[in-house]
Amino acid sequence: MSPPLLLRIRKVAVLGAGVMGAQIAAHLVNANVDTVLFDLPAKDGDPNGIVLKAIDNLKKLSPSPLADKSRAGAIVPANYGQNLELLRDCDLIIEAIAEKLDWKRDLYAKIAPYVADNAVLASNTSGLSINSLADVLDANLHERFCGVHFFNPPRYMHLAELIACTKTAPAVLSALETFLTTTLGKGVIYAKDTPNFIGNRIGVFSILSTIHHTDQFKLSYDVVDALTGPAIGHPKSATYRTADVVGLDTMGHVIGTMDGTLPDDPWRDYFKTPPVLAALVAKGALGQKTGAGFFRKAGKDILVLDPAKADYVAQTGKVSDEVAAILKLKNPAEKFAKLRASSDPQAQFLWAVHRDLFHYSAYHLAGIADCARDIDFAMRWGYGWQLGPFETWQAAGWAQVAQWIGEDIAAGKAMSGAALPAWVLEPGRTSVHNPDGSSYSAARNAYLPRSTEPVYARQLFAQTTLGAKVDRGATVFETDDARLWTLGNDGIAILSFKTKLHTLGTGVIDAVNRAIDESEKNYKGLVIWQDSEPFSAGADLAGAVTLLQSGKIDEFEAFVNRFQQTSMRIKHALVPVVAAVRGLALGGGCEFQMHSARTVAALESYIGLVEAGVGLLPAGGGLKELALRASARAIEGDVFTQLKSTFQTVAMAKVSGSALEAKELGLLRHDDVVVFHADELLFVAKNEARALYESG
Repeated sequence: MSPPLLLRIRKVAVLGAGVMGAQIAAHLVNANVDTVLFDLPAKDGDPNGIVLKAIDNLKKLSPSPLADKSRAGAIVPANYGQNLELLRDCDLIIEAIAEKLDWKRDLYAKIAPYVADNAVLASNTSGLSINSLADVLDANLHERFCGVHFFNPPRYMHLAELIACTKTAPAVLSALETFLTTTLGKGVIYAKDTPNFIGNRIGVFSILSTIHHTDQFKLSYDVVDALTGPAIGHPKSATYRTADVVGLDTMGHVIGTMDGTLPDDPWRDYFKTPPVLAALVAKGALGQKTGAGFFRKAGKDILVLDPAKADYVAQTGKVSDEVAAILKLKNPAEKFAKLRASSDPQAQFLWAVHRDLFHYSAYHLAGIADCARDIDFAMRWGYGWQLGPFETWQAAGWAQVAQWIGEDIAAGKAMSGAALPAWVLEPGRTSVHNPDGSSYSAARNAYLPRSTEPVYARQLFAQTTLGAKVDRGATVFETDDARLWTLGNDGIAILSFKTKLHTLGTGVIDAVNRAIDESEKNYKGLVIWQDSEPFSAGADLAGAVTLLQSGKIDEFEAFVNRFQQTSMRIKHALVPVVAAVRGLALGGGCEFQMHSARTVAALESYIGLVEAGVGLLPAGGGLKELALRASARAIEGDVFTQLKSTFQTVAMAKVSGSALEAKELGLLRHDDVVVFHADELLFVAKNEARALYESG
């Protein structure tokens, strides 16, 4: 490729200030990336009026696309009529305009003269052909073009699909994968250039299948959402609420993409906008953005659409007792066997939607993804499922489920009569994911290992597929409440809590002190890190309340004193103690990290001293730390002004909306480190501990 690509992405332009474009720009400035947001020049007033309105709207959205609302001011507004020169020093240009092939091509032709020779152009299309978009580009830009599909909302959804065209240079893909992973915190999956790529191809089929079986088994929308949410490891928004959130017009467009571009798909007859969805769109009921879709909010109540009445009614549906009991079963094989054998319409519905999802995913694996892992991660990261379709199938017993699917296909019960691929039925097959982390590729008839891109060396505990073995390191000591361990030979010890929500009771406090003792004798530093969220929900208040209720005031005071002394022990340890925070860090959990030598926090860390919310005051030294920080920030000695703001935060039990906001609230220091990819947290925290040790 000529000239050689500069791999460092420092400045980005986003083309299109619509819902996705503006929120992508917001996440870029969250990550301190210089960002220019473009749109058409406004017809009246300020030429940048469209973009300025979009930037202002970012501050009003909930959940907030801005990790700190002041970051909105870092987005540079621009328009295509006057400011295309601003593209010349951009390293990456992300196009995020409407899903119209001709519009996108016309825009590429307009901006091409301003794209730097080493810049990358990427489309955020949710499903249009990347190769078709690339046809209008000259040879040099063609090899610097690809698809980068963020999921909505881009700050919070982990998935980013990376789609190459036939001429995309490998260096472009590698640079983007690194940038998306570390700088923006995304889980990157390579998708083939097929309609709707991976996430929406499988996800939209799952929704269409659910709508089909809703009608088949004559279930109400609220019952279906009760069945297809957390009960099966999916988000609370389940199916119909998810459609409302996405937007029913958007859903219709994505379905239309499948209808218009997949004429040979055996399930093509279902790639039509369902009549109920079309009717809602026709009357302007587009879901959450218009206040009504499958559900409608009426005061404090949420009503559900009754299609028979063409009106909204109170929600009355619930999961049947039989199905509720089946869903509580721990053994997936037993659970699926009982669902399939049951005559309950809800059970039959659940078996049917899983059967057709498994069937569709297996049939299309070779065509849309490099391996089964990519489909499973796409559904976990893009749709919030706890397990992907292949993981669920594997857990339920691969061979048995495959036999059942085959029987239903033969009996005409499945949505398609297409035969299962031969690889599914290979003798001895029990899985598509191996303990070593490799996953089956139908296209290559081989098991593919995880990526060896250097960026993934930063993920000491990368997310794995079901059943993969994980090196848990070497244990130094372990109790019922905590474990001290090491990973590698870098001289850094790691302390992880084992209590529910990683609460801080006597056992954890004892373990912290013991861990510091061990670290001062044998290690260069100590990192407090949990293998799952939260960092800590705070002190074990239940235990403390029990002491008070039983009149054991002396024991309660001793517990508080021990807590305070442990906080100070963290602060004054002879080796650096680094807190690696993600998720909630509340009450005592917040106080422990405040006393650390440094906190390394994932962007999505929600930190606060919340004791005032239950009528208490923080007792682990947090107020003292806030006072010290207020004093350090005071201008010309005006400590009171700083204290006033600080203690308002405490009095209101305020919890930060991100790690960046926690800095503004004084709950993190300004030299504490914010990491955008939570799986890099331990790597960075260990490096910080080593650096603090080596610097004395």
